[in-house]
Amino acid sequence: MTDLKITKGSANIFEDLGFDIQESQNLLLRSQTMVALLEWFNASGLTQAVAAKTLGITQPRLNQLLKGKIETFSLDALVKLIQLKQL
Repeated sequence: MTDLKITKGSANIFEDLGFDIQESQNLLLRSQTMVALLEWFNASGLTQAVAAKTLGITQPRLNQLLKGKIETFSLDALVKLIQLKQL
């Protein structure tokens, strides 16, 4: 039998994965914002084309967001989308 070492994680999975503090905080905020936008889209009943137009982006760009392509979105860009959906 193998002895397993279990370490309790922090509130930030990105920090647990070894990203530095600043980058892990940025990734956490980006992922949380993307989840909020995904939940909005799922609850909206809109098509991707209509939702994208509402957010002022293209449908392929919205699709990137819905697929979780975090590396293609800056925190600033995501905050702007959140602001638009709340208007």
